[in-house]
Amino acid sequence: MSDMVHRIAFLGTGLMGAPMTRRLLHAGFAVTVWNRDRTKAEALLEDGAIVADTAAEAVKGASVVFLMLSDGNAVGDVLFSQGVAPALEAGAVVIDSSSIAPEAAREHAARLAKLGIRHLDAPVSGGVVGAAAGTLAIMAGGEAAVVEELTDVFVPLGRVTHVGPSGSGQLAKLGNQQIVAVTIGAIAEAMMLVEAGGGSREAFRRAIRGGFAESRILDIHGQRMVERNFGHAGPSKLQLKDLNNILAEAQRLSLSLPLTEDVRAEFAAFVEGGGAEIDHSGLLLHLEEKNGRSRKQT
Repeated sequence: MSDMVHRIAFLGTGLMGAPMTRRLLHAGFAVTVWNRDRTKAEALLEDGAIVADTAAEAVKGASVVFLMLSDGNAVGDVLFSQGVAPALEAGAVVIDSSSIAPEAAREHAARLAKLGIRHLDAPVSGGVVGAAAGTLAIMAGGEAAVVEELTDVFVPLGRVTHVGPSGSGQLAKLGNQQIVAVTIGAIAEAMMLVEAGGGSREAFRRAIRGGFAESRILDIHGQRMVERNFGHAGPSKLQLKDLNNILAEAQRLSLSLPLTEDVRAEFAAFVEGGGAEIDHSGLLLHLEEKNGRSRKQT
């Protein structure tokens, strides 16, 4: 399809939704936006977006609707309680890029299918930087033909991969978050080990860069741990939400995931102890405190 065919609605223009919307606008798509906090939607006016008063109004006449909302309850509320689903035309595609439980994604797909509306669960990885640069990893669950049909819509955003049927995109995102969380924990513990023995965590990170333990987590989050400048880019409360969803899905599939269970317990303690808004690399603070080596973050 030509990109001129698609009229896009984007619901949820926060931290991730805003730069994704800008990518679509700058690629030449007409995009109508809605956000619960209207000021976040109005920030996109200068980029050419049309701001709607309600979510249902935003999707009228749209062939593609993106959702980037906080959780499964918010997605269900917007789709089915705020009138979005009935306002969509048959054949329209809902692309849910929110990170929600796979079971919720499957339920939404089934309910929309009864209305003749197609659905992809397409969560993303790459953070705000990836969203702004158009380099997101997009994991799509649903029909492969729909993913292929919307190639031109995905191109400005990043690289899309069809993973499998409905819910598979969310499973892939959970797998991604699983690796991220366990790796953050491993790097934090390794830095503590080296420093406790008299070494430099900064030198340690430099020494292993390019080796077998190299990763984007070591690069980006490892640097935050060295600088002790964690920020709020990936709030630990959201990492905990993902870990809870992972373990709920594992239970449904009769799987035991001991490493994930352990790191989930540490994130739960960190969040409960006041780390909810701190970037997930800040798990180091909790592990240091647990070892009686508490230090201030910058």
